[in-house]
Amino acid sequence: MLQQIEQWIDQTNLKHQEQRVACSEFFDEFEGFYSLDFLQQAYFVIVDEIPKPHFPELRHLGLGDFIDMDVNGITYKNTYYILPHLASDLRLHFHELVHVAQWQILGSIAFMERYITEIQTKGYYDAPLEKMAYAFDSYFINGGEKIDVPHFIAQKI
Repeated sequence: MLQQIEQWIDQTNLKHQEQRVACSEFFDEFEGFYSLDFLQQAYFVIVDEIPKPHFPELRHLGLGDFIDMDVNGITYKNTYYILPHLASDLRLHFHELVHVAQWQILGSIAFMERYITEIQTKGYYDAPLEKMAYAFDSYFINGGEKIDVPHFIAQKI
């Protein structure tokens, strides 16, 4: 099933390829947290509806609440999707970039396995990968000292 989800992700990212915007446009705001190289290889897409895989198998795994949850953004590999009214929300961009780093460090299949297991066992808000992203976006928005986020994640994951 994870290969099926990954194929859907790749198709979704390919479908939106022309609309992607490189996150390097946030370099000034995120300097010291994310390198220019990292930001040049991370993208966001503004969409009217957040794309989510609607596979019955995910509901059978107990992920129906997560699939149906209203979210402001979602990350698939190096690309995240956000709603138009949040396009300038730096906290949201920062949060989703944490997930880009997690995907990059863990790899696609390992990230999906871990994320699904965490949502199943702990719920969305207590899932460690989500808690890490929320902690970092809070740290950033509250003026925390600059820290290389992907490097930190690589050491903690």
